Amino acid sequence: MNRWLEFLKNNDYLNIKKYIKEGADVNDCDESGESVLACGIRAKCDMDLLLLIIDSGADIFDYDEEGVSIFDMAVTYGNVEILNYLLEKGVDVNKTNRRSGFTSLMAAACYGRVEIAKILLAQGADQEAVDAKGFKAVDFARKMNKKSILKLLKYDENDPINKGYAK
Repeated sequence: MNRWLEFLKNNDYLNIKKYIKEGADVNDCDESGESVLACGIRAKCDMDLLLLIIDSGADIFDYDEEGVSIFDMAVTYGNVEILNYLLEKGVDVNKTNRRSGFTSLMAAACYGRVEIAKILLAQGADQEAVDAKGFKAVDFARKMNKKSILKLLKYDENDPINKGYAK
């Protein structure tokens, strides 16, 4: 996996293409179960490089040991291009593999990813979904003081629970 990480870190399309031709496994994982594609998203690789990995057989529906999916990585790292690609390929905006029940919309709320939150909402993201502790996306946006996200979500600043947050 070290060679993969080196190439990904450098956004090295040509060496990755060569490495794949040499038989490298595009579904290889690091010690935490994060795939090559997930590492590429984390490394902020160009879309053409990510598509090379996908077209070479990477599993776009993969997730790591914590349940973090490729789609979750796109949300977390603000990669709108790969997010839209995954949506075109049928990724469900409301599906989560995390035991905590943490959804992609909750991640967008935490990180203040306004453009991504708009896309998720347009694709039917469930604002009422709750994680294992009963928190909704609006709760994460409120606690992280993401005012731009709160404007998109069902947020009532006059509700007593919201006093002291995101003024």
